Amino acid sequence: MAITSVVINKEDVVKEEPMKLVSPKDPTHPFETIFLSNVDQAVSFPVETVFFFEAPPPISNSSSSSSSSSSSSTLNMPERVKKAVAEVLLVPYYFMAGRLSINQEASRLELVCNNAGVLFVTATSTLMLKDIGDLSLPNSTFHHFVTMFSCGGFSIGFVTNHCLLDGRSASEMFENLASICRGGDEDDHYYKTQPVYNDRTCLKARNPPEIKYQHNEYVKKKEIDPSDVASCFTAPDQAFPSPQVFSKNNYIHKIFSFTPEMIKTLKEKAMMRCSTFEAVVAHLWRARTRAVYANPDDDHDEFSSVLFAVDIRSITSPPLPKGFAGNAIITAFAKAKVADLAEKPFCFCVEKMKEARERVTDEYVRSAIDWLDIYRGIPATCKGNFYVSAWWKLPFNELDFGYGKPVHGGPVVSGNDEFVLLLSDGKRTNGGGGINVWIGLEQEKMERFMVHIFEIFMQPN
Repeated sequence: MAITSVVINKEDVVKEEPMKLVSPKDPTHPFETIFLSNVDQAVSFPVETVFFFEAPPPISNSSSSSSSSSSSSTLNMPERVKKAVAEVLLVPYYFMAGRLSINQEASRLELVCNNAGVLFVTATSTLMLKDIGDLSLPNSTFHHFVTMFSCGGFSIGFVTNHCLLDGRSASEMFENLASICRGGDEDDHYYKTQPVYNDRTCLKARNPPEIKYQHNEYVKKKEIDPSDVASCFTAPDQAFPSPQVFSKNNYIHKIFSFTPEMIKTLKEKAMMRCSTFEAVVAHLWRARTRAVYANPDDDHDEFSSVLFAVDIRSITSPPLPKGFAGNAIITAFAKAKVADLAEKPFCFCVEKMKEARERVTDEYVRSAIDWLDIYRGIPATCKGNFYVSAWWKLPFNELDFGYGKPVHGGPVVSGNDEFVLLLSDGKRTNGGGGINVWIGLEQEKMERFMVHIFEIFMQPN
């Protein structure tokens, strides 16, 4: 399915002047410095997320001389969000009003809690939500501010740095804010029952370090070829925070939709018990490798890797504290020869995925942290490898700021060509629904990928 997103131009949106919101309650030590783990350090790049909400239906009032407007009930939404952030959210999340800084002595990132404030921007648009088209299609022109549309609908966008919050902790913060905006008894506020735990020292490297595994999922910054920089999470000459890279002109992006029936077929063809994630990613890995390496026999000794995040909250010993706000993820990887991926049955790819997930134990996590402490690496998305991020698992479509659940919620896509996103198709009910896959490739490779991604569904079991 081709991307047909509507481009939002500058003249379509009028921004107000940015303002800084500060925490009403400074930390015990107003200028405390928070330790960022090696896992945090490895993913220091900005993440943009946006949510779209339709206007609530107009309230019928027969005694009124004029009909109620559906847009009037949402007019105070920007003020409500601003007040919720400034007066309530930035109490437990005071560190979000701090600033990232380089500790020159240690040569590593740290978070200075100086209450410098978070930026807040309100905007209005002459567009209606329906003018934007299919909101589930990734659109790089979606911006990070509270925007009111002429129909009464609105969008709320966030920019966070991944080194401060991973996907799960970011979604918890969004839910926290939504519950505050909904109002109600203070005892019902999310952060009252789910404390924010921001001490990341539980993920410190060991002294002395003990590297017990080959961590092919990471690459040393100094070993990155300059020609591969555009495909990496962070540039080797920048410690933080690298801008998200946008694809070169010869790359195109498409979305491929996997229906529940297609996912069921993949799991059946796996010939073993596996998760939806394992089946879908194994299929993407195989199809993408066939597309990238058009002649597997000529690349017989080449290896292909797929990288993905594993949540370690319950894997570490002891488990990470409830409400842990840092990056509780380790990059896992599956690796195989290009020829094997092309020639062996699908179950081979699924088995490699399962091995990759099972490899991540407490000892593996500690070894990875120690490796990162010595080599200061980043996820190895260079040299043809790619990273899969399962955004569809995050509960973004459940947020309610007081006007119902969003019609769409998800990332503002950066165009990083070695980064494949698994997105919700917006129809997840009772565990159902399908998955939209966002992927970028060069034109010729994309044409081959479009063949390989569907051929498995045409083959008999």
